[in-house]
Amino acid sequence: MYLKKPFWSDSLNSEPPEVESPPSPVLDLVKSLDKQRLYREVTLGLRTGLRQAGAEFSFLRERGLRSILKFLGSVAESDDTINLFCHSQSIPELQVVPVLFQHSLKETEEKTVTSLEHIFTVEPMKITSPSSDDEVALALRVLEGCCLLHRESTIFAHQHRAITVLMNILSTRGVLEQGACLDALIAIMLDSSSNQMDFEACNGIEEVAHIIQDKQVEENLRLKCGEFLLLLIGHVNGRETPPMMTIHEDVRRFLGERSASLIWAASQFGSTLEPEQRLTALHIQARRVLESIDLF
Repeated sequence: MYLKKPFWSDSLNSEPPEVESPPSPVLDLVKSLDKQRLYREVTLGLRTGLRQAGAEFSFLRERGLRSILKFLGSVAESDDTINLFCHSQSIPELQVVPVLFQHSLKETEEKTVTSLEHIFTVEPMKITSPSSDDEVALALRVLEGCCLLHRESTIFAHQHRAITVLMNILSTRGVLEQGACLDALIAIMLDSSSNQMDFEACNGIEEVAHIIQDKQVEENLRLKCGEFLLLLIGHVNGRETPPMMTIHEDVRRFLGERSASLIWAASQFGSTLEPEQRLTALHIQARRVLESIDLF
């Protein structure tokens, strides 16, 4: 669902006043109505997407996740809609991140029969189809978007053991999910010391180093790992007193002194560049990191 402009906005802006005039009660009313309309669209978009994202069947959950992802892209276009989205996440039934971990990113658990009573008791069984590859990748993209737009979503992620769940995805799922997982990891660790410490406790650098060193892995995924390390060291962990105290030592231990030095130097890119230029610089530096690792 996309947020639409009100039908009256164009007519109001088509004929600007020639001279400045005092605030009009009519304009104030229009602004109030516009804000109420936006809030209704935000809540409606969330309720619709979340209802499907919590469905029993994977194809329905995928549909809901696609809807939420498009909705987040629309929200990101203005500060007003971002603020409304952030406000909506204070309402439990509209929170997105918990739904992701309760359904699409839920870790499977095997149920065991512990007594004869359970064997002979017939109870209705709720069947939930397992998450498909596309569903997991979509859920990770939605998680990334929520954490970038709403910083408190990183707290919700931490409450659902997000780092442990994502590291399991990174080590067991396919290339599609792994690429989305690396982007989501950056988003949930940004300005979140608790998630950063969880990443360190899970030996996250070792897992990423294992993937980037494996020449049997697709090159695009290895490049994504290089980008991840550059962003992690240069932007996520670039504070004076970072929580991940051993990150540089881990990179040096698993990737070698030469690669570690290159990653450290290259991670400082982009501070004065435009967004598109920063993205290009990130790709170029990741390629250099990968070449240095292949030579190691």
